[in-house]
Amino acid sequence: MTVAEVTTRHRMRPTDAVLWAALAFLALIAVAALFPALFATHDPLETEVREALLPPSAAHLFGTDQSGRDVFSRVVYAAGPSVGIGVLATGLALVGGLVLGSLAGVAPRGVDAVAMRINDIVLAFPEFLIALIIVALLGPGHINVAIAVTIAAVPVYIRLARTSTRTLRIAEHVEAARILGVGPVRAFLRHVAPGVLGTLSVLATIGIGSSILAAAGLSFLGLGPVEPTPEWGLMLSGGRNVLGTAWWVSVFPGLAISLTVIAATIVGRRLRARMDGVVS
Repeated sequence: MTVAEVTTRHRMRPTDAVLWAALAFLALIAVAALFPALFATHDPLETEVREALLPPSAAHLFGTDQSGRDVFSRVVYAAGPSVGIGVLATGLALVGGLVLGSLAGVAPRGVDAVAMRINDIVLAFPEFLIALIIVALLGPGHINVAIAVTIAAVPVYIRLARTSTRTLRIAEHVEAARILGVGPVRAFLRHVAPGVLGTLSVLATIGIGSSILAAAGLSFLGLGPVEPTPEWGLMLSGGRNVLGTAWWVSVFPGLAISLTVIAATIVGRRLRARMDGVVS
């Protein structure tokens, strides 16, 4: 094998470059969410009316909003609540889907049929509509938004967990464990549940982006955190009335939402492709 062939073989493919860029961006967002003071240049809550609606500059990288607050610092500090809600909602949906879906997968046929018909009815409605109704009933706030997004997302995890459970429970290694005298509960916990959890984890990677988007949409409608809390959806809503004259107030939090969702989707789809054997 020549040097040129080796170089060509190990050259990074465009798809690999996109994946690594997505991972790097998600890592950056995670650090910003955990340690926003490392990146922020101003106090995100500090107001200065005389500096209201200043365009992006060296002093204010993303400009300032109607109250003179630094948009860049607010975008950085908003990563915590915005991403936190998405991660919390996805984690709760994964756990709920794992438990309910697995129970449906091992339940008698009649119980399974009824549970899945109810689940199908819920799946017939858009997730955002369900979340909107729930948070409207519970009231605004971080926790209520997370609960609403969780309830809206969990039916997808239930269906996938139920399908994976029914497939794995009849697998050869599970049948072999039963023949060797392993009890049904122990066999499920040792041989079925880990496989179901692995499948749901791949879906959850994509689901984080969807949850962040749903939470931002609820905040945009005024059903999430309230001012002056830095949150991407709330910031996006706050700048819509000055979009024509101060585009930066809404554009930069909107970009943060879009890029985070896109990056999470890219990583999730690559994980799914590898799991399905599509990507080597």
